[in-house]
Amino acid sequence: MAVVRHDSDEARWIAWRGVADLYHAFFTGLILTVVTRRGTADAAEFVFRVFRRQQQEKFLSGLEKLGLAHLPPAVAAAQYHYLSNWIGGVHVEYMYESDRKAWIRYPPPRWIWRGTAICGVPGEVSRAMLRGWHANNGVALGNLGVGFVCTKQTVEGQDGLEGYYYEYDDDLELDRRLVFARHLEAPLFDPDKAPALPVESWPKQRLEKAYLNYAMEYVRTAAPVAVQVFGPDDAAYLLHLTGKLIGMQYFDEVARGLGVGRGTAKDFTTFLSALFAAQGDEADVTDGGSTIHQRTWKLMAGVADYHPACTSVLKGLFDGLAAGSGRHIAVGMTGGAGGAPLTWSIG
Repeated sequence: MAVVRHDSDEARWIAWRGVADLYHAFFTGLILTVVTRRGTADAAEFVFRVFRRQQQEKFLSGLEKLGLAHLPPAVAAAQYHYLSNWIGGVHVEYMYESDRKAWIRYPPPRWIWRGTAICGVPGEVSRAMLRGWHANNGVALGNLGVGFVCTKQTVEGQDGLEGYYYEYDDDLELDRRLVFARHLEAPLFDPDKAPALPVESWPKQRLEKAYLNYAMEYVRTAAPVAVQVFGPDDAAYLLHLTGKLIGMQYFDEVARGLGVGRGTAKDFTTFLSALFAAQGDEADVTDGGSTIHQRTWKLMAGVADYHPACTSVLKGLFDGLAAGSGRHIAVGMTGGAGGAPLTWSIG
């Protein structure tokens, strides 16, 4: 089947959604791979490092982009999580109680632990996410009196992940920035009282691109963190294995979004060309369809601590996607020492 031309907005958005789901699945799968191959403690450390890095890179600039920087700290933090996650397609709720107390709630189904994956996530790993991001928002805002109180965790059988930001009268030591109060419950969500994005500055096109970027950003963060935490060799193994498993499972779903068929090496070359286009990378096909020269790799562009082991993300995904496309399709890769360019041989 030929590639469906993405010359309409709707077709382009469908392609973006398929690619977003692939990278979303990779990120969730990577955490599960670390849990099963390295154990809960290593997985918790990895998740903590991923979310702390994202928090340090995205939180303050995100407040400015979303027009929230002027709000009281607890309210600004809660509204940030509501709006930024909503943009990424995450189901989340926000409940204002006072200028010093504001709730957020992630009801089921949980975005990050998609489908049956939630059954494999230890509570310690979910808590590490909160330690990495939610507990550090007060520090980032320069207000050490702001902490997060978690009242529920979905992975422990409760009906959502929820809690509230609270501004205390005194500065909080490290162990008080995230505390648990399981005897409390969030108030009911009223969407009419929740903040909303200005439609004029967030049109459909921008929202769809943000949906794609949201999922890819987690992989952009997770790959170099895996290298730093586990070392290049172990990280390459974990990234490649995850990519192969996810690629095999998700080929059909992604191919439908791209409008591409399956079967032969030539079909797979067509698939990869469409995938590169959808994720915003430049690539040329040569040698009668057996070679693809990938000139850009936006996922890793500008990553200060990039390591060649990060290429295992793509190599693993492409090996898995090739297996999903048809038996005996071999994928070779050269390059990647500094990111792009990369050369792929399909045979």
